[in-house]
Amino acid sequence: MAEDELAAFRERWKDELTGNTEEQRLVGAASPSSLDVPSQSGQRDLKNSYFEILENLNEASSPSKPEEGEARGGGEEAAAAAEESEDQPKYVSIARSLLDGRTSPLLDRIQEERTRRKREYQNMTSVRSASLHLQQQHQQPAKRKVKKDKELLDQLIQDLNEVNDIPFFDIELPYELALKIFQCLDCTELGRCAQVSKAWRVLAEDGVLWFRMCTAEGYHQSASVSDSPCWKSALRDCRNSARTVRSNWKNRVGSISQLQFELGKVLCDVSCCDNFVLAGYTSGDVRLWDTLHWDSTASYLKINDLSANSNPRPHVSHVQVNRTVAAAAYEDGCVDLWSTETGGQPIHHYQSPGRIQALALSPDSPTLASAAGPDVRLVGSDDRGYWRTLCQARLPKPVESLVLVPGRGQQCPLAALAAGEAVHLLDPREEEPRSLHSVYDHPVTCLDASAAHVAFGVKRTGWAMHDGGNKIHVYSLETGKPVACVGDSLGDFTCVNLRDGPPHLLVCGNKDRRVRVFDLRAGSSVASLYAHHMGVTSVQADDWKVVSGGGEGLACVWEMRTGAKLWEMHNRHPVRLLRFNSSTLVTANIPDDKSPRGACITDDDLTAHRRHRGVICHYDFSEDALSRDHILPICRSDYIESSGYNYNIGLAVPYDRLPR
Repeated sequence: MAEDELAAFRERWKDELTGNTEEQRLVGAASPSSLDVPSQSGQRDLKNSYFEILENLNEASSPSKPEEGEARGGGEEAAAAAEESEDQPKYVSIARSLLDGRTSPLLDRIQEERTRRKREYQNMTSVRSASLHLQQQHQQPAKRKVKKDKELLDQLIQDLNEVNDIPFFDIELPYELALKIFQCLDCTELGRCAQVSKAWRVLAEDGVLWFRMCTAEGYHQSASVSDSPCWKSALRDCRNSARTVRSNWKNRVGSISQLQFELGKVLCDVSCCDNFVLAGYTSGDVRLWDTLHWDSTASYLKINDLSANSNPRPHVSHVQVNRTVAAAAYEDGCVDLWSTETGGQPIHHYQSPGRIQALALSPDSPTLASAAGPDVRLVGSDDRGYWRTLCQARLPKPVESLVLVPGRGQQCPLAALAAGEAVHLLDPREEEPRSLHSVYDHPVTCLDASAAHVAFGVKRTGWAMHDGGNKIHVYSLETGKPVACVGDSLGDFTCVNLRDGPPHLLVCGNKDRRVRVFDLRAGSSVASLYAHHMGVTSVQADDWKVVSGGGEGLACVWEMRTGAKLWEMHNRHPVRLLRFNSSTLVTANIPDDKSPRGACITDDDLTAHRRHRGVICHYDFSEDALSRDHILPICRSDYIESSGYNYNIGLAVPYDRLPR
């Protein structure tokens, strides 16, 4: 019942009681003996009117139960019911709709509650009637009776309020519709609703609600509702685990492993996706690590027969990996593809006319793009596993960078290419590449693409430096129109990351030693971090942290909100790759010099020293760092071996075993 209707109802009853009291007072002045019986019967009628209305409503709605007024004719009853329905106020219709729940699953509960209240009210009525009888015998004044009438009215209104406390869709709405309403609530609101009643608790703890909430927060994306008996507990465990991992990130608590390839060759290129890490070396070898299954037989990938028979074997120039396919390009223009499940021999191979300058693999489909000078080739696999060339194109200038747009699927791949001052889009369904951006004497320095946008850095030279410096341009892939233009720097932008972060954030690195984070919705800067004194080479960000790598070999972790550096790790060579997810971080320090001279004791030895090889580090913040397997190899020496080849040290006599 609404507040205004309840107030009007209260005032109306008070007016009626006041009028009845005045009439009784006038009649009592004439004959005192005639006051007892009418007032007592009137009070009983007022007390029992509430439940009589309920009984009449129930009897009227039940055709099998005999009615009390059978003496009256059917026409008179219909006319009286119609006249009564017309004269009924709004609160009576609301009470009827709330109490008429014969087909509701809560009918038994309502009947039990009605019987209990009727018994309590009858006991209270008998007690009050006895007290009123005693008061009448002692001839108390009429003001006392008026006070009792007001108490009776308050009790009646309180009973009506208790009837209104029954939840509306406990009686009227179906379970599915009530569950649809509860889907709009979050965890806190569901917890509060579970405390209202038993029926609401059943709705608030439904497994479908908590399963959808769990998948919406990024947990158990590939699971189904039947995979867990209690999704509420599963979501709580996932949140606790995420909170622990976040704390480990901030405090650098976890395990660290170095992915080494002990052939004495120099690291050329590294790529990673999910739990796969792929590396190529100057010896022509390609190594694949599965960080979830370290004993996998797919770790050793064989090269094609043409490259294997050549002497010396060509260096690996580029590598790419996703969940199903690994690819490598060599200095002689050969490209090999392997399956990450089987490894072994390549599943596809093709030869380009020149050296591969750029190689890109789609993160969610078996589609590969390669660029050799101005020539671009796009190959893909069909449903039966056969690889074929999707399209070939030739651009006016050599391609410097190349990315495949994620989320496009296997049927309609889309490649973004940067060649000189222009950015092109290559679609196999179109005959020629489409030009997206081209400004004379403003070369493109870096490139990245997400599912909806493409971002690239533009270098401004000459007089153009006076209009704001170097910029980051963001274009929409759907419309081909510019969306944002951010950045104002004198240095060149060296790296930009758009696909791995939140949809509205863009993080980029510059030669001016700063890492910048921009909000594309407002076109403003979120953070500017003074990071690396030799320039920024690789960046990535999420909703609370930024991880950056520099040319001096530092990998730094920053908190975005405060701009504070949480921790850093150093290796000898520049950080060329940096990728992280919720619990792991992979960094690759790749040397610029692939053929160092004077690396060993003799110049004729082709085995490079360890400090010239480069290193790949894998950090896991979800594991305990106290176990022995998570200690760096150089820290595990037990001083038993007489010489150490891996670390170029000689331990003839252990210091703790010297003769005394």
